[in-house]
Amino acid sequence: MSEADDAELAAVLESVRERVTPDAEERERLASVAAALSDRAREAVADLPVEADVVQVGSTARGTWLAGDRDIDLFVRFPPDLPREELETYGLQVGHHVLPEGHEEYAEHPYVKGEYRGFDVDLVPCYDVADATAIQSAVDRTPFHNAYLEARLDDELADGVRLAKRFLKGIGAYGSDLRTCGFSGYLTELLVAEYGGFVPLIEATADWHPPVELDPEDHAERTFDDPLVVIDPTDPERNVAAVCDAENVARLQHHARVLLREPAEERFFPPERDPLSPAAVREHLDRRGTTPVAVVFDAPDLVSDQLWPQLRKSLTGIVGGLDDRGFDPLRSRAMVGGEDGRAALFVELSVAERPAVEPHGGPPVHVRDHAEGFYAAYADDADAYGPFLDGDRYAVERPREFTTAAAFLESDAVFDVGLGVHVATALEEREVLVGDDVASLADGFGDALRDHFEPRP
Repeated sequence: MSEADDAELAAVLESVRERVTPDAEERERLASVAAALSDRAREAVADLPVEADVVQVGSTARGTWLAGDRDIDLFVRFPPDLPREELETYGLQVGHHVLPEGHEEYAEHPYVKGEYRGFDVDLVPCYDVADATAIQSAVDRTPFHNAYLEARLDDELADGVRLAKRFLKGIGAYGSDLRTCGFSGYLTELLVAEYGGFVPLIEATADWHPPVELDPEDHAERTFDDPLVVIDPTDPERNVAAVCDAENVARLQHHARVLLREPAEERFFPPERDPLSPAAVREHLDRRGTTPVAVVFDAPDLVSDQLWPQLRKSLTGIVGGLDDRGFDPLRSRAMVGGEDGRAALFVELSVAERPAVEPHGGPPVHVRDHAEGFYAAYADDADAYGPFLDGDRYAVERPREFTTAAAFLESDAVFDVGLGVHVATALEEREVLVGDDVASLADGFGDALRDHFEPRP
């Protein structure tokens, strides 16, 4: 970058920094609320028949949260020899004491989630293990992550973390949930610490050649096949970036290059796009000349991290089924939306309809046993054309099972493709939309349809 470009980027980053950095009032309020919550948790712990302590973790503990974020995470650490059932019981007891109006959610084990004085609070039980390699539950690592980063992130790096988080949010690559498959907060902080700031991170990612492997503590004890590998500094056998898929790594690279080439604040705060209207969907279809199909059903009642892998598996299965039957899928998308909890598996097809017959090649005539068997199988089949010779082989043309994609999607054959188990159940009652009828999906799925018809890197 030239000196002028450096100045332009610095000006953009300073403006963004002002928007994402919590002011003194916000910091003081968060500290006050976190202290009050911690005191309430310690009161509850004191009444338990076991020893335990309370620790605040996450970005609000490390001073790396974005202005306006209102999340506080408290962990209650129990002795490692405590039976799991008792950990869950005591953990929920503390959680409900701290958050009387809270509700229980379930990750690897139950915890309490609620609201307190305007903040969203998670109160999570874990084991107080000696180190992260001795975990008994996935959440046991979190306090070690917190301690590691607290020791390494100064104010300047914390500024870089906030810029990186906002940048990743702006490009749609932030979040380790299984819908996004992007960069977690912990991974983002490790990357900023490893490269020494936001700008060095962006300059490095612009030149990445995946697979990229980083090992901050130089202690890896196994290898990984992921496009981005960042060995957990607290656990030599874990890749922090395991959930981050190749598309989001590529997305970060693309936008890093754009930011360096054309610095602009909108890279961090892109304008919102309106959902597509039914008319706009029809306009896209007229322009593209494709045949869209959609299988619409009630989304299974699962948490997001269980639902999305099943939707993706089901979409892959249906796309494969359509491809095997000659409908040439062009592009596809799984969608969840609308207040009525619907889901849709949407596929654009290059081929709308297939002939009533399909070719079926047989063995060479000189392979006597197989050839005679093939000939005998079709010789008296009134529905087949043939057998006849195609070069030195027998061949027939037999009736095609499905001449339209809708016929396949409405049939029981759809259950023969690889479907998520809960999605398969939901598909017992489904609606199949074809052609212009898919425009009705704009009500509830308009955002996803815009992303499909007006894709961005």
